[in-house]
Amino acid sequence: MVTGSGAAIRTEDFGTLADGTPVHRWTLERDGTRVRVLTYGGIVQSVEVPDRDGARAGVALGLPDLAGYETFSGPYFGALVGRYANRIGGARFELDGRTHRLTPNEGRNQVHGGARGFDKRVWRAREVAGGVELSLVSEDGEEGFPGRLAVSAAYTLDEGGALRITYRATTDAPTVLNLTNHTYWNLAGDGSGSALGQVLRIAAGRITPADAESLPTGAFLPVEGTRFDFREPVPVGAGYDHNFVLDGTGPAAELYDAASGRVLTVTTTEPGLQLYTADHFDGRPFGPCAGIALETQHFPDSPNRPEFPSTVLRPGEESVSTTVYGFTVR
Repeated sequence: MVTGSGAAIRTEDFGTLADGTPVHRWTLERDGTRVRVLTYGGIVQSVEVPDRDGARAGVALGLPDLAGYETFSGPYFGALVGRYANRIGGARFELDGRTHRLTPNEGRNQVHGGARGFDKRVWRAREVAGGVELSLVSEDGEEGFPGRLAVSAAYTLDEGGALRITYRATTDAPTVLNLTNHTYWNLAGDGSGSALGQVLRIAAGRITPADAESLPTGAFLPVEGTRFDFREPVPVGAGYDHNFVLDGTGPAAELYDAASGRVLTVTTTEPGLQLYTADHFDGRPFGPCAGIALETQHFPDSPNRPEFPSTVLRPGEESVSTTVYGFTVR
């Protein structure tokens, strides 16, 4: 159907999980952009946009069927990640004098919400103006997190075809929260191989350097004179899985593919952006660096780093976060 917002929206069955739970796919289309979102994991299965000649191709790494997402869950292809995106050191944190022990799923640490994070949940869906809103309730104690959390994510298409994701959450007890979308982008289009060499700009003068466990040291490293300086557009190389401290003015990032002319512009209310070049992909189902993740989020291990922006959410508060992915050509 076509809503008053100008977006075409439809839904269809997308199979069932191994436990028999049905999954649906929502397709949103507006001004040349077509986006497909799954109720499983809040996954952005595909994003199709035109090149400078008007030829539309997929620019987000996705899998053709539900079995693929169950088999290849580790890369978090297109998923909505939570309760806490990125890592929490030692799978534990202290809040209001109480220590909370989480489910470790990366050595001694927790990453991306634990063994059964939001990426492995089936979300309720309802149509909203311009798109679809997904919602779920995360019960007190899930993966070790305190508080009963009510969370929603609205995927909508703005005029011009930009994809807007708006996250909202409330809790009945003090907790921590850090949500992101884990899409891998390759603006050259489907089947184009490595995304390295596409030109990236990130509005960040500092990073939070990490140790051997990919946990932040607590320091802030200026990017000037280092390979982390993306303040001016440069081709992306390999070897990145780092949090950039956004300057907070203008777009957070811009990715450009010279061959197709496609441009991705990322704007966000979040303070950080994790650049991940997917070096460890092994060909099942994608090769090394087949996509570039630009994860807008709070900083890794913030619950254990009081010097970082707070991720604490308390009863009576509402967490609201928005990231917009705009698509143009040049």
